[in-house]
Amino acid sequence: MKVTQEKLPASQIGLEIEIAPEKTKQSYEKVIQNYARQANISGFRKGKVPRQILLQRLGKTRINAAALVELIQDGIGEAVKQESIEAIGQPELRSSFEELIENYEPGKPLTFSAAVDVPPSIDLSEYSGLQFKAEEVKYDTEQVDKVLDSERQQMATLIPVEGRPAQLGDTAILDFKGFLAPEEGADPEAELEAIPGAEATDFQVDLEEDKFIPGFITGIVGMNPGETKEVEAQFPDPYANEELAGASAKFTVTLKELKEKELPELNDDFAQEVSEFENLAELRNSLEERFKKENEDNAKAKKQEALLNELVKHATFDLPETMIQQEVDAMLTQTAMRLSQQGLDIKKLFNQDTIPQLRERSRPEALDRLQRTLALREVGERESIKTTPEEIESRKKEVMEEYSGEDVDPDRVQEAVENELLTEKIIDWLLERSSIELVPEGSLNPPEADDTTEESVESIETEESDSGSSESEEQTVSSTPEE
Repeated sequence: MKVTQEKLPASQIGLEIEIAPEKTKQSYEKVIQNYARQANISGFRKGKVPRQILLQRLGKTRINAAALVELIQDGIGEAVKQESIEAIGQPELRSSFEELIENYEPGKPLTFSAAVDVPPSIDLSEYSGLQFKAEEVKYDTEQVDKVLDSERQQMATLIPVEGRPAQLGDTAILDFKGFLAPEEGADPEAELEAIPGAEATDFQVDLEEDKFIPGFITGIVGMNPGETKEVEAQFPDPYANEELAGASAKFTVTLKELKEKELPELNDDFAQEVSEFENLAELRNSLEERFKKENEDNAKAKKQEALLNELVKHATFDLPETMIQQEVDAMLTQTAMRLSQQGLDIKKLFNQDTIPQLRERSRPEALDRLQRTLALREVGERESIKTTPEEIESRKKEVMEEYSGEDVDPDRVQEAVENELLTEKIIDWLLERSSIELVPEGSLNPPEADDTTEESVESIETEESDSGSSESEEQTVSSTPEE
């Protein structure tokens, strides 16, 4: 078999394949024999239909098509093997199948073109001595106090307030009903339009500025129990309910009760109540160690993220479509498993209507993940960075112990551990040879973030759901802080 190779874009190899005359004849005769054994034609016993009758009944096109399918499939497979091509995914026929059917003659050479995806070659111009900026992550010494204060707030006792108006920090019990503010120039006597769902009775809310839409809480501050007041507020823009985004509103609010929080003392008894520790000092030390570890992990993650962004800048990729689609499939599978574990209906989220959208939205993230993985792999190969069996076995043991009692595939754990360890080693190797300038947290302009696959699922689900129920709208109005 004669095969001519051609390098194509998107990491494809083009193949021009010439099938020998005797092969085209054999395939044609094989098809006719198969049809002859299976054909049911009135007036003839099965398997005894004369060749000419069979050809007349089936037609040239049908027989040629069947012979060509076999010739093309076998031809591509043999060509890939003959040329030692590392093909991935399904091959693609580049020639017109209709023209091949029309021009096919048994006993004469058959020439057609195909393409196969192959692993991409990565052009990595620079990777050692990279220079980049990373955001510095500083440990917040007040973090422990914030957590303890939050716990105290949750354990607080509500005490009725008398003899003073509402103030920030109080807890209010109120009735309210919301209306859209009239537009400029509207009839002042006209009845205001009620906001669907923006109504509640005996509603309890902590008087904190981020608990409601802007203006609502500040409007309540200063009210006395039993007082009814009209409070002006404005929905932020953007807002979960796009119809209300940026809209001005008026709320008729009746303050029915006012309570203040009596916080528990911060002592050993408190520590025993909220944790497994015997005293406050042990609880503080535990929290401090946890937050310092989280801080270190966050700082490392920032450096790694900056490193990978810089590394990819020095690489040129020509990714095959097969590899991209495989990565998209893997991402969707991972997302489906996570959502299923959360008790969500996967069949509702992943169906014939949503999957095409999800695949499209996941593609940028898939490309980014592939580029990073391939760039790291290229560095590892060039520098012969490897993991040892001892390292793999040790990490694998840790993972298996963590998931003891669960149905875990040891082979898959082994594969995941190997990939994880190798990635860590390559990144550490790069970081050791990089120059990193630490800058204040939040000072770098982050690239526009693509929707993660899970966020895309939630987004599509939101778009398709009925957002007009009063319960949903009430939750949106009352609970969503300004972001």
